[in-house]
Order: sequence, then C-alpha cells, then structure tokens
Amino acid sequence: MKKYLFPVTFSLLLGVMMAYFLISGYDKADSITVSKNAETIYYVQKGVYSNKENMTNNMKDFQHYIYNVEDNMYYTYIGISKSKKNAEKIKKFYENKGYDTYIKEKITDNVSFLTILGQYDELLAQTSEDGTIEVICNQVLSKYEELVNNEY
Repeated sequence: MKKYLFPVTFSLLLGVMMAYFLISGYDKADSITVSKNAETIYYVQKGVYSNKENMTNNMKDFQHYIYNVEDNMYYTYIGISKSKKNAEKIKKFYENKGYDTYIKEKITDNVSFLTILGQYDELLAQTSEDGTIEVICNQVLSKYEELVNNEY
C-alpha cells in the first residue's frame, strides 16, 4: 500500500497543477466570433455618463444618438460604420464641430442592419460634405434603433 501512496499523490498534484494552468489560460485568451454572420463595426463614442439624466442633458445637441448601459455607466454613440476609414471621417466631422469622440470596435450579427450599414457606408465613402455626413449618421442611428435595439 505504501508503494502506491507516492505515485497517486504525485499524479493528483500534477493533475491539479495542469488544470490550474489550463483554466487560467482562458482568462487571457481573445474572444472569438460565435456567429458566421457577425462582423466588426466601428462606433463613434461621444461620452460616458454615470446616470441617464446626465446623459440626456449632455446629448441635447444631437438629433439621434444611441446608448448602451455597461457596468452602470451610459455609453453614448453618435456614429456607426463598417469601415474604419469612414469611422475616422465621422470622428473628424464631430471633432471639427468641437466634440471629443472616440472609436470603439464591437461585433454584431444582425444581418438586416449590417446590410443597410453597408449601403450607407458606400454613400459615406463618396462624400466629404458636412451636411451629408450628418444626415447619413442620423439615418444609420435611426436604423440601428429600429433593427437592433428593437431586437432586444
């Protein structure tokens, strides 16, 4: 019986150590797309607010915007694009108007919205007029509210 005590104990310790390293590796692993229809899209973020009232007061200048609640914070977005170049164009447009903006990457799998976004991206890529950029942004955000937000 004593001759089996060391190999069994050693095997158990080795198994526990290997399980620990295997599981801890998942914390550092990049996430992968689960849906084959999912695509990365770029959101132009305007700000982060601690409550809805503060967000509403600070977003009065914008005809359309969307927001997500993450960790009890309200993240507001004023532009969306499938193209990083177009997202930069939207960011520059709003920065020229005096607003600080940031670009965030997110993944969505709403096929209807992605199709419409692709069409608006083509229009956005072909224009440099401020009025047209603003109209396209408002239309995209309106479609996002209709197709994506109503999904939940």
